[in-house]
Amino acid sequence: MNTAIGTLDRKRLPAGSVLVVGAGLAGLYLALKLAPRPVYVLTSRRSSKGAASAWAQGGIAAALSSEDSAESHASDTIAAGDGLVDPVIARLVAEQGAERVHDLDRLGVPFDRNEQGELYLSLEAAHSMPRVARVKGDTAGREIITVMVRQAQDADHVEGLIGWRAESLLLDGQGGIAGAMARRDDGALLALEADVTVLATGGVGGLFSVTTNPRTARGDALGMAAVVGAVMRDMEFVQFHPTAIDIGRDPAPLATEALRGEGATLVSANGRRFMQRYSPQGELAPRDDVARAIFAEIQAGRQPFLDCRKSIGAHFPDEFPTVFQSCISADIDPRRDLIPVAPAVHYHMGGLATDSHGATSLPGLYAIGECAATGLHGANRLASNSLLEAVVFGGRAAEHINAMTVPERRADGVRVQPWLSMGPDVSQSLRNSMTELCGVQRSAAGLNRLLDIIDELIARVGRANPLIASHMIAAAALAREESRGGHYRADFPDQDKTSRSSFMTYDRLE
Repeated sequence: MNTAIGTLDRKRLPAGSVLVVGAGLAGLYLALKLAPRPVYVLTSRRSSKGAASAWAQGGIAAALSSEDSAESHASDTIAAGDGLVDPVIARLVAEQGAERVHDLDRLGVPFDRNEQGELYLSLEAAHSMPRVARVKGDTAGREIITVMVRQAQDADHVEGLIGWRAESLLLDGQGGIAGAMARRDDGALLALEADVTVLATGGVGGLFSVTTNPRTARGDALGMAAVVGAVMRDMEFVQFHPTAIDIGRDPAPLATEALRGEGATLVSANGRRFMQRYSPQGELAPRDDVARAIFAEIQAGRQPFLDCRKSIGAHFPDEFPTVFQSCISADIDPRRDLIPVAPAVHYHMGGLATDSHGATSLPGLYAIGECAATGLHGANRLASNSLLEAVVFGGRAAEHINAMTVPERRADGVRVQPWLSMGPDVSQSLRNSMTELCGVQRSAAGLNRLLDIIDELIARVGRANPLIASHMIAAAALAREESRGGHYRADFPDQDKTSRSSFMTYDRLE
């Protein structure tokens, strides 16, 4: 195990300033809304390429039309979450959603509009009406992040700490968090002392071998926070996007849900639709239902395809340019060819348990975006609610921090995580095992075997963040002896009559 400390520098951020770990939508929106409070954004990337927000294709959901309402949006969110959504949080997010989208519009996000100049709204699975605002068809995430990066670069109160990856949290000796330890590729370490630390690092897709996420999304925040005692919520709930484009790439390109909202169908090689055999809602069933149906077809030896020829046809390059280019690069022309698809890890509903302002169980530490578990998504995220949650909670956390008297926090020690010791062999072994044993279909036998594998890897390289995050996901999946939302147990296929979120701390698993 390599935990040797190389060159170690210490930097004390100005009193009252905020350290934001991660430069996706949640982190950047928060940073802008904290003005004029000084903000330092820690990111290993020099562009938006590593931010999962930039890969979001569908758009951002909100009650934006006169026919829609916050009540309807909250109701759809609660229904999709399969019994575990906090109704207070769902209503809060739905009520604030429209204003946050209009705020993005004012910041310069070029949302699609109809001939009357109104926001063009598309229909996605499990929504009762069209309410997803899109940008240039399927480029919402990329366009929003481009605007946010530009705004952050122009903001006098925001400073980027670029080229560093956070690997552990600094403790203040009184149960709170006083910043983060970051490592550069050359091994240099930087202890950043901060009065307020916000984790906005994204999800866990990189822990699995088949994912639509950046490979760097490996549960960093979860591992860092878990080893210092943070409470985690609903870690077992991982959403598999049903229609990753199955062309053998890592990460897998995504065929957005909006395609099915526009009428695309799921078919076998012979062109026959199969979703009606699995759900009366067909192609617009909740994602977990569609993912399991596609998984079942693959297991039965029937390659599933997405048929967009009639519903999209010649308009494909203009309406869905990202999907079109992914297909063309694999010699598939979706205007006349079927698109092979397979389920892939897409979103983590679980994460650090937070309150309605993004505050975690540890004083001085907030979590927003996908690494947080606010109670909005429950067991299964409603399509296009992820970007919405990022801006709503980014805004709420900023308001909460700006309204408080921030106490001074000094680091009481330095904790070094064995990040660099996780070489390609360990990473690939973990990813393969997570996909095989903690994927679309799970069982006690498989999860116990997975936990043994993770324990062996920890014994080899130490408590690296991705291994800690994986351990907690697997342990939570083993403990939930029912099937609900994105969590399906072959040995417990029925749903319990009583719905309950799971809360856990890492020390109780050791």
